Amino acid sequence: MKILIKRFMNQTMNTSKRSFGNGEKRFIRNKYKRSFRNKSRRSSRKKSKRTFHKRLPRIGSGDRIDYKNMSLISRFISERGKILSRRVNRLAAKQQRLMTTAIKRARILSLVPFVNSY
Repeated sequence: MKILIKRFMNQTMNTSKRSFGNGEKRFIRNKYKRSFRNKSRRSSRKKSKRTFHKRLPRIGSGDRIDYKNMSLISRFISERGKILSRRVNRLAAKQQRLMTTAIKRARILSLVPFVNSY
C-alpha cells in the first residue's frame, strides 16, 4: 500500500511526459508548480494601484443599532427578507455584525418577518 501511495505521489508531483496518439508528446505541468515563463511575464507588468475612496456611512451618527429601531432595520433587509451583505450595506464589519444580531432578534420577536410573501 505504501509503495502505491509513493508511486501515485511521484506521478502527481513531478512534471511528466505523456504521448497523445500521433507520436506527439506534451508536457503536463504540475498545478502546484509555476513555470519560469509566467514569472518573467508577471514581473515585467506594471502593477496598478487602486485608490480606495472612503464611502459615506449609511448609518447616521445618531442612529443606534437596535432591534427596536424598525426604520433602520428595514433598510438593511431585501424585499425577500434576506439580510443584505456588507458590501451592499456599506457598513463596517462591526456594524454589520451588530445589524445582523439586531435583525435576528427582531425576527424572533416577530417584529420583522423571516420571509416576505411572494
